[in-house]
Amino acid sequence: MPTTTPACPQCAQENTYPDGDNYVCADCGHEWPQLAAATADDDGDAVVKDANGQVLADGDAVVLIKDLKVKGSSITLKMGTKVKSIRLVGGDHEVDCKMDAGSFMLKACFLKKV
Repeated sequence: MPTTTPACPQCAQENTYPDGDNYVCADCGHEWPQLAAATADDDGDAVVKDANGQVLADGDAVVLIKDLKVKGSSITLKMGTKVKSIRLVGGDHEVDCKMDAGSFMLKACFLKKV
């Protein structure tokens, strides 16, 4: 019985294959964890968890758990910075937020729910 792999979340092409713990898109090269596809609730929405495993939701407040350098910029987001009213989005950077330094897309693994 053939197994079906999900379409790429970045380019929506169906030319994907499993590689270790990740799925890989042969068209655009995007990689994403297989667990992310398996962790969906009844609505089909992906469950986003912080660094401690707490489930995040739109409007939550979070704190950065490490310094993050912003690519293409000299800005460094400092550990301990509190971010209010996050918004969850699809993709590998799951959290959209606004801070004093601007708007950023962050990975949930660098955040802790407050």
